[in-house]
Amino acid sequence: MEHLTGFAREFLKAMRNLLPIVAVVAVFQLVVFRGLPEDPLQLVVGLLIVGVGIAMFLQGLDLSVFPVGKNIANQFTRRGALGPLLAFGFAIGFAAAVAEPALIAVAEQAEIVSDGRINGLTLRVVVAVSVGFVLVLGLLRILRGWPVHRLLIGGYALALAITFIAPDEIVGLAYDSGGVTTNIVTVPMIAAIGLGLANSIRGRSMLADGFGLVALCVMVPIIGVQLYGVWVYTFGNTGAVAAAPGAGSGHWAADFALGLAETVRDVLPIVLVVLFFHYLVLKHKIAHPVRVLVGFVMVLVGLYAFVVGLKIGLFPIGTQMAEQLIARDVPVLILLFALLIGFATTMAEPALVAIGSQAQDASRGRLNGSAIRIVVAVGVAAGIALGVYRILVGGPFHFYVMASYGVVVVLVFLAPKYIVALAFDLGGVTTSEVTVPLVTALGIGLATALEGRDALMDGFGLIAFASIFPIISVLLYAMLLERIPTPRKETS
Repeated sequence: MEHLTGFAREFLKAMRNLLPIVAVVAVFQLVVFRGLPEDPLQLVVGLLIVGVGIAMFLQGLDLSVFPVGKNIANQFTRRGALGPLLAFGFAIGFAAAVAEPALIAVAEQAEIVSDGRINGLTLRVVVAVSVGFVLVLGLLRILRGWPVHRLLIGGYALALAITFIAPDEIVGLAYDSGGVTTNIVTVPMIAAIGLGLANSIRGRSMLADGFGLVALCVMVPIIGVQLYGVWVYTFGNTGAVAAAPGAGSGHWAADFALGLAETVRDVLPIVLVVLFFHYLVLKHKIAHPVRVLVGFVMVLVGLYAFVVGLKIGLFPIGTQMAEQLIARDVPVLILLFALLIGFATTMAEPALVAIGSQAQDASRGRLNGSAIRIVVAVGVAAGIALGVYRILVGGPFHFYVMASYGVVVVLVFLAPKYIVALAFDLGGVTTSEVTVPLVTALGIGLATALEGRDALMDGFGLIAFASIFPIISVLLYAMLLERIPTPRKETS
């Protein structure tokens, strides 16, 4: 009964979070296009399925991913097993990234628009190795107490320096690849490991030290992909483009089973890594295994329902509206759509809901989870709008991205230090299964439709801006909080 009540509560929250998407669709359909969507019932059914998926997913996280991730970090710390801990960090990072659906989608698009010069599988391996390496660095940071802002500023300085020697064709793709390395399963797992490790070490702050792993997972792949691009465009040749995946079987039961199997495939590497280190390395049994198993099943089914709902309801209408706006060729409307859809999809992002709640708990009420989500959504909206503006007016991507990161660096020195790691983490949370397909389709569609634009050089990059600007908005939010006086309790 308790779980049923929790599910109902999460479902109502999810439907409330989806209201901005419904509002954006309704306004553009009724006011701009002066008509109803082709199949409004399909949109409603799809959003209901998304709500069910989000509710199951979030409840499953609380039962399985969060307690297991924090527990395994505690076990490593208690035993002082540095080598196995770092090996676990690399393994979980590689496993999480190589099977990431959003990364697979971006890699396939890159292979197609580059005429096979960029190999999709190689790109995924480069990103996965980068994520594994940087998780090792991130765990060492928590153990040694290194300030996260120094690693982030130094890393992004290196990434921006390589941007000057990297070919133009790879730069936007590299920054997008960094933004899609983390999904709605891996973000909570990585965050749980960081929070568990910080909580088990005396003198560490869960807020200042526990967050930051996701941010590093976004940063280092940018460097790795740019270096891969330097090699490809210096020594590589045009290759064969991989065949597009086949369509469904046409039978709903077969398609359901196939889709669920693909979801299991995406999550299975992470589960296997956790089980291997828990039972064979730590030789420690998982507490409450039945509850954890039920939680993992809920995560899988919820994630699958979430993706199915998006495919049924949100993706078709979003793609259709983007194509209609591009055909109308009214820049103001395209910018307005980018702004509103960026805000709406971010508010519905399950990983952001989960991390916002964890941040509120870690800060002991200093931060408000709901306020963080709104602040992040505003940042994503501004970032996507700027990225769309760049495609419309033209201009080198690296100038825009360098100016944006310049603002970030200045704010890092001005903002309170406890917020820095969380702000960068939230930048990586925003680009997941909801945002990436819509934003990628919008960017490539615009670059293809506009004369003088290149799909590879101009079409990618929107995801990068959707990752940068939430960092700026969260840092500004924390600076504002610091200036609001906290009411003191009167003593009798």
